[in-house]
Parts: sequence; C-alpha cells; structure tokens
Amino acid sequence: MSKRNKLQKFAELLTFPNVYENFNPKAPQLHGVNGVPVDLKGQWCSKHFGNDNPVVLELACGRGEYTLDMARSSPNRNFIGVDVKGARIWKGAGTALEEELDNVAFLRTRIEQIGLFFAPEEISEIWITFPDPFLRKSKANRRLTAPRFLKDYQKILRQDGLIHLKTDERQLYEYTLEVLADFPHAKLLYHDDDIYAKALPMPELEIKTYYERMHLEEGKTIKYIRFKLEA
Repeated sequence: MSKRNKLQKFAELLTFPNVYENFNPKAPQLHGVNGVPVDLKGQWCSKHFGNDNPVVLELACGRGEYTLDMARSSPNRNFIGVDVKGARIWKGAGTALEEELDNVAFLRTRIEQIGLFFAPEEISEIWITFPDPFLRKSKANRRLTAPRFLKDYQKILRQDGLIHLKTDERQLYEYTLEVLADFPHAKLLYHDDDIYAKALPMPELEIKTYYERMHLEEGKTIKYIRFKLEA
C-alpha cells in the first residue's frame, strides 16, 4: 500500500472489516466498519472469525508483523493484534486484507482496557513482543508484565493459557522474572536470555520483526519468557 498521512489512515481504518476501535477510553464501546458500534466480548470467534479456533493476542503489536507471521503459519488459530496507535495498525490490517488472512483482526485500544473487550477464558495465548520497557523505575507499573497487567490477563486467559514475552531489554527480562516469582499463581515455564545462541524451543520465536533485526545488528541478545497464570 502507498504511503498515507495519519488522517487518511484513520479514515481508511473505518472501512477495514478486520479493525475494531475504541474511540473513548472512558467508555467500553467498540466500533467497526463506518464507526458502527459492535459488541464482540465473548463472541470474537462466532461474530468475527466465524469459527471456534483458539484466539491469540499480540499486545502493543505495532504494525502487526508478529501477528501476521503467526497467522500465516497457523491458519487454525485466530490472531488479534492490539495497539493504541491507529497509524500502526493501518499497515498490518491492510496487509492482512491484501493477503486475505481471514484469521487476523486488529483492536485499537489501550492495553489497560482489554478486559472490557474479552470475556473470561476467551483468550488462549498472549504474546508481548518488544514492548516499550519503560526503563525508568518510576514508570515500572507501565511495563506490560507489571502485576496490574498480569491481573488483567488472568481474567481473560483460559486456565491453560500461555503468556510469552520477547524482548531485547535485560532490565525488562529480569524485572519480569522477579514479578513472576512474587505473583500469586504465576508459573514460570521457560526462560532464556539469549534465544539464538541455541536451538529455538518453538517455531514462533523464529519470527523477526523490523526492530528485532535492528537490535540483532546492534549486537543485542534476544530474551524470552514463557509462563502461565493459574487460578
């Protein structure tokens, strides 16, 4: 797709059948094509995807590179990229439409609000790929693995649901391990501070976004944590 300015992208998002937006952070209302209000909580599979396949979220998905690659390789799973930036979602959503990836959707909202748009146990997995690490200690509660976010994830994940963190930031990696050690019912399943130094434990980790390639070129190591939040 050709380049667009932000206003054009926002206007086009309103025509995309695979994008849902929350325009008012204070109101739990989603809008679909042409701004029509929709209610998908607990009904993403039946109303949008038209199947009963597992639903996977990518949080802070940016342009949706990870969402798209996982969807391409796993047609029997549904993927939803979540981000607050409409101009970023525009790219991923447009690519999904061009490639006719029917197992991809995008949700434009703040991560703090995902509990408003998904029902208990509606989500099978959550991927957090290269999020803003908020390195200043005063902003630790904004990290997507902070306890307040884990509580939100716990409400929408299935009992056997998995959470994956992939990052280049050691501070976020170590912080997450510390949080999981203290968080009630958190179960650490796997962690590695240099995943490419050995055979990868799962094919999804082979996906490399634009920014990950930049990190690798700069000599950074990629870290990964897999865990679950048991009831």
